[in-house]
Amino acid sequence: MDVLLWIIAAVALAVAEIFTTTLFLLMFSAGALAAAAVAGLGASVPVQGGVFVVVSALTLVALRPVLLRHLHRSGPVGMGTATMQGATAVVVEQVDTEHGMVRLDGELWQARSLEGFGTYPPGDRVTILETAGGTVVVWHDDPPGITDLLS
Repeated sequence: MDVLLWIIAAVALAVAEIFTTTLFLLMFSAGALAAAAVAGLGASVPVQGGVFVVVSALTLVALRPVLLRHLHRSGPVGMGTATMQGATAVVVEQVDTEHGMVRLDGELWQARSLEGFGTYPPGDRVTILETAGGTVVVWHDDPPGITDLLS
């Protein structure tokens, strides 16, 4: 019976956290789940309460600041192909101004070289300048003046 009460309390606290979004009540929910676990092992009510208090306090002090820092980190979070700009890829199929293939973070991408800037054989490292319709436009890795092109 104690287990069920602790689980209900944990769920209620987690649901309430959805409305506050402070990560405060979520720490108490973790404490209630820990108390439910020790209740399931047959611990007495005072031990269950102690586990609830200790786990809630530890998560408030140790876990919550880390989670808040992670959630409120500065700078925009990139999404989609825009995050690929400036990344380094490896040519897996010869790249020229018409077609080719590169590997970026374990994924294969259709590629072509920047107009008028040659051919890159397999194994070459290239920098992604932009994406155009699912194809990445590349240039030799870290060429002089690359930062001017990316701006």
